Amino acid sequence: AMKFNGYLKVRIGEAVGLQPTRWSLRHSLFRKGYQLLDPYVTVSVDQVRVGQTSTKQKTNKPTYNEEFSATVTDGHQIELSVFHDTPIGYDDFVANCTLHFHDLLRSSGPSDSFEGW
Repeated sequence: AMKFNGYLKVRIGEAVGLQPTRWSLRHSLFRKGYQLLDPYVTVSVDQVRVGQTSTKQKTNKPTYNEEFSATVTDGHQIELSVFHDTPIGYDDFVANCTLHFHDLLRSSGPSDSFEGW
């Protein structure tokens, strides 16, 4: 597979349709109805975190518009993960998506931007 060497710039726009986690439902003060998350997004390249958005309060469709940059050597993949910010203990995993550099590079030229997930 093709590896990526260069400068990576990732812009996190928004997340939509996030689902509540078991933890958030269990700790909800309002046991019925729709449970809102306190979500943030992490950006990792080959399991190394290169960015993390701010946490948005009480929303399942957060808007971030935050940008992260990293210099990548022999990069295989980018992983975007959404977590629910919990007050104690580990934060709750909500969703993730993995993008492979060879797919991104194949679908665009070296100077193009890729708009995806």
